[in-house]
Amino acid sequence: MALQQIEHADAQMQECIDNCLEAAQVCEWCADACVDEGEEMARCIRLCRDVADVASMHARFMARNSGYHDELGELCADLCEECAEECEQHDHEHCQACAEVLPECAESCREMASA
Repeated sequence: MALQQIEHADAQMQECIDNCLEAAQVCEWCADACVDEGEEMARCIRLCRDVADVASMHARFMARNSGYHDELGELCADLCEECAEECEQHDHEHCQACAEVLPECAESCREMASA
């Protein structure tokens, strides 16, 4: 069953779910690639791993219409913003991809949290 067929998943929620899943994927890629870049990337790795976990959890909470997805959306937005700021500081392709994707995820998560 596609999410568009689930009663509670309107266009706004579907966009947020998609953004969260994309954020999780790009952060997993970035964290893995940063391992090879040295110890100076430790903060980036930690933040990317946090975003990947929280964003994927937020997507799952929205999909099952959890009563806690609002609170998780705020946390996800905060993490995405912090991680994007960290990744912007690095020239690596994977970091730049994170810095590009995460602000959109943060915005949609804040919109869902306030809906």
